[in-house]
Amino acid sequence: MTQISTPNAPKAIGPYSQGFISNGLVFTSGQIPADPESGAIVGEKIAEQTERACKNVIAVLEAGGSSAEKVIKTTCFLADMNDFADFNAVYEKYFTGKPARSCVAVKTLPKNVLCEIEAVAEL
Repeated sequence: MTQISTPNAPKAIGPYSQGFISNGLVFTSGQIPADPESGAIVGEKIAEQTERACKNVIAVLEAGGSSAEKVIKTTCFLADMNDFADFNAVYEKYFTGKPARSCVAVKTLPKNVLCEIEAVAEL
């Protein structure tokens, strides 16, 4: 098992890592729309936040030797399911292979963001 750490994605805001490589797979922690350098939340609307969250997930995948094209499964968390269509419009630009996915609405996300995305990918 190998821990992933990259300056191209936000630092963990708790006792966890950005991701791990194990048995030929890359597992990312949930990525929120935080700027990797400042930690500030990017955007106020779901489209802007989804864009940054996707970029953060991909940065962790790439640091682990994978890519968006190799994603097998994502889990997506939305603060409001009414944002589902706008979230999908951005998400589909990044995850073109249409990986398996769960997408659920949750009561609250870290730093009160609108979305969070995690992924599992092949190396």
